[in-house]
Amino acid sequence: MTGTVHINTRIRQNAETLAAALEGHMHKIFAPDARKELRLFSAGEAAELLGISTSFLRKLHFDDKAPEVHTSPGGRRHYSADDLLELRRILEANAKTRGAYQRGRREGDKLQVLSFLNFKGGSGKTTSAVHSAQRLALKGYRVLCVDIDPQASLTTLFGYRPEYDFLNSGTIYDAIRYDDPVPLRDVIQKTYFTNLDIIPGNLDLMEFEHDTPRVLAARSGQLFFTRVGEKLAEIENDYDIVVIDCPPQLGFLTMSALSASSGVLVTVHPQMLDLMSMSQFLRMTADLLGVIRDAGANLRFDWLRFLPTRYKVGDAPQTEVIAFIRGLFGRSVLTNHMVESTAISDAGLTKQTLYEADKKDFTRQTFDRAIESMNAVNDEIAAIIQNTWGRNGKKA
Repeated sequence: MTGTVHINTRIRQNAETLAAALEGHMHKIFAPDARKELRLFSAGEAAELLGISTSFLRKLHFDDKAPEVHTSPGGRRHYSADDLLELRRILEANAKTRGAYQRGRREGDKLQVLSFLNFKGGSGKTTSAVHSAQRLALKGYRVLCVDIDPQASLTTLFGYRPEYDFLNSGTIYDAIRYDDPVPLRDVIQKTYFTNLDIIPGNLDLMEFEHDTPRVLAARSGQLFFTRVGEKLAEIENDYDIVVIDCPPQLGFLTMSALSASSGVLVTVHPQMLDLMSMSQFLRMTADLLGVIRDAGANLRFDWLRFLPTRYKVGDAPQTEVIAFIRGLFGRSVLTNHMVESTAISDAGLTKQTLYEADKKDFTRQTFDRAIESMNAVNDEIAAIIQNTWGRNGKKA
């Protein structure tokens, strides 16, 4: 019929139109060849990240024990992430207790691999993962992010364009593919965050979901659930923590990530429909993990926690749902939860997180409430990690 268009053609046209619009948006935010840069931190922010008072930080400068940092015309000091790392080293060298300021792994500590997952999109999974990785890096941990979600939102938040920057290679898929995989170090990208690297993802990861049934049918002896764990073993000594952003589905990628994990964080949007979806997700997860456990998978998690996300402060129904979850799972639910905030969504418009955005761009009360919530969640996660290593997690 004249004027009709095949649905696949229409979808392709829509995809190209959207891709072009997003490319234009990226060029407005960043110059074509530019990369994101991490902002400087105020003295108050630096002191909070280091776990000291601002007066003690000033004394370090007065005693010439602190490195030279950027100083504004008004005399205010501002600190880069590298400055914070050097200050942390100086504080640790003069501390009475080992590990008071450098809280990363010691000899005998196991690499912590944290998987953020949920069966349903929109639960705040990627937002939680990226903020957790960045906060841990700013607190002095050596962090590696791994994006195994084909949508690659985590990769995008670090300033990359997955559909352009890694068109032919350079993602986690190249390391876990069944035919001719590359060493994991070949796909690790440095980021603008000190102490934080990333292994990008893109749509190529869908090939892993498509290839795995063929490999299973061929009885080749290659096990899909060991792919991620075996690759992480190649770089185990280089990091303290690995943060994996899983796809919002229970596929082969998610199960391989879970098989490599020491800790699991299930994001929960506190609404009854989401709880019903999570109930189905947990049942399916248990069934499928039981199958791969019987096939030889190592599924010994050090810990599993539920993380309430997108919580609207003062919302009575959501408060009741969180209380309901806590009544069921007790201490498996994090004490702190991530609030829903326009500060988070507004920062996302320019592909930033709360740890990158300048608070001057937001209403102070809105920003402070959001950042306090995010810090509390991620510091609780850090405390769990410290406890897993057999240390006091209060000063995480």
